[in-house]
Amino acid sequence: MSDGRLPPRRRWVGWVVGLTLLVVILAVGWVFFRGFGAASELQNVRNSVGQLQSAINDRDFARAEQITPRIEQHAAVAHDLTSDPVWRSFEFIPWLGGDFTSLREIAEITDDVATNAITPLIAVAREADLATLGLSGSHVDLAPLAVLQEPLGESATTLAAADLRAQRVDTDVTIPMMGDVITQTRDLIHDASATVGAMHGASVLLPNMLGSNGPRTYLVAVQNNAELRSHGGAVQALALMHAENGALSIDRTVSAHDFPALDAPLPLDEATVALYGDAPGRIVRDATSIPGFAEAGAMLATRWHQQYGDAIDGVIAVDLIALQQLTAATGQISFSDFTAGPDTLVEVLASEVPATGADSTAYDALVVQATSALVSALLMSDDPPAVLGALSDAASGDRIRVWSVHPEEQAALGASTLGGTLPNDTESDVYVEVLFNDRTGGAMDYYADAAITRAIGECHGDQTTQVHVTWTNDAPASELPASVTGADPEDPEGLEPGTTRTLIAIVGPESATAKQTGDTQAQLGERPVVQYDVTLPVGESVTITATFTGSGTGEQFAHVRHTPMLNQVDVTRAALECE
Repeated sequence: MSDGRLPPRRRWVGWVVGLTLLVVILAVGWVFFRGFGAASELQNVRNSVGQLQSAINDRDFARAEQITPRIEQHAAVAHDLTSDPVWRSFEFIPWLGGDFTSLREIAEITDDVATNAITPLIAVAREADLATLGLSGSHVDLAPLAVLQEPLGESATTLAAADLRAQRVDTDVTIPMMGDVITQTRDLIHDASATVGAMHGASVLLPNMLGSNGPRTYLVAVQNNAELRSHGGAVQALALMHAENGALSIDRTVSAHDFPALDAPLPLDEATVALYGDAPGRIVRDATSIPGFAEAGAMLATRWHQQYGDAIDGVIAVDLIALQQLTAATGQISFSDFTAGPDTLVEVLASEVPATGADSTAYDALVVQATSALVSALLMSDDPPAVLGALSDAASGDRIRVWSVHPEEQAALGASTLGGTLPNDTESDVYVEVLFNDRTGGAMDYYADAAITRAIGECHGDQTTQVHVTWTNDAPASELPASVTGADPEDPEGLEPGTTRTLIAIVGPESATAKQTGDTQAQLGERPVVQYDVTLPVGESVTITATFTGSGTGEQFAHVRHTPMLNQVDVTRAALECE
């Protein structure tokens, strides 16, 4: 007869199961408690970085020196919270393990940045004003830049490496809180890398570029993203800038229509001709279709020299978003019958002006007037931190391109995002690029949207990198004027009003092979290019694909660069699709 007690073996099994469940519950509670703590500490890092930027702009260096240790502490705690053995063991759990890995990796990167990138900068903040870099109105004091070169170089190197590591951190996680924290922290690191990298480049290049060893002459080209070209948009306005001993002035501002189309094109490489014909060598508006900005800048410099005789030392290209960001430092500007500012300049120049029915010549003339008004306001600005902040935002958004005729300067520019050239691929990182070029002939890209996904892996035994581009025409159904649509009502074979025609080129990894042929194939150096000619009616969307195999694909992380558009381009990861 049983006394109601379990046999010893069953009691032992029960204890083991119970203890195991208890350990699991405690472990889950442990990692989630630490995960919430790490997320909170990373949020504190972001908040403290904002306070640090404010202190630097206010030249409150005592407060900046107090904030820096807090950033280091928050980052170190986040790293510690995600590095213990229990946390690392959770990284092996199917489905959820990637979440824990991603949060640990971003915390580790943030700790590295806080320790090795921020401290060197703050150490010299009193000696050289980080908020202004010597800028005052139309003059730049070049002396402080020499003090900044070494610490900026150290920080820029650390941040560039951290940015590459952060871009490889997977943000496609299951737990939304972790995904938000990872994405926000990764964006913070990317923006910091772009900003400090640009500042370091400025400290190295600006003394000579701003005329410390003799006067310099630069061409500033304004691109309209409402009519896309590879580096942003069709060139509409050009300004001649003079620099000498740090003093800046604008000598002339003209329209792209002041340059007649050439009967015979200037020399172009085979890839440009295959993709875009000879128009970039004949028509100034199309020069920035050329995939490499060094070639595009040299083309614009040559056309200016032919037209006006000035020898050009360099070309700086900016787009409409960059102009709008600069109005945050100047306030509203007025030109012709229009007034625009930090929230409205793009809408005015890319939508309202074309909607007036102005032909392309009048349209470009208005962009010239807006450019002249903005440049005049910038040269008289009494808020250098705001000007530098706007330039930093534009640079981090890939909305400024710079080319120099001087080889040493161009080598430095070519190695940065300002140079508009893809970096060389490495064993761990490859680069792909998506170039958008409008062939509608109007300002329809104000209504364009794009989304890009990339995938890496193996298909049928072949290492593979795959890029999908979704292109959408969000133009309103109501009739738009021909100045916007580019439609010619007298051409029976022309596009229906509102329809867009866009050349979308996908540039693959070095030494890879393209599986698709597209409508056009080309070879850009060692990189294969697949281009599609996409015609899209109002309200429709299409997805195109380029798949690359062979050397440089599959295992390495694929960084995506693309033509800067007016609307944000979402770049995400996707699962590989094998045919």
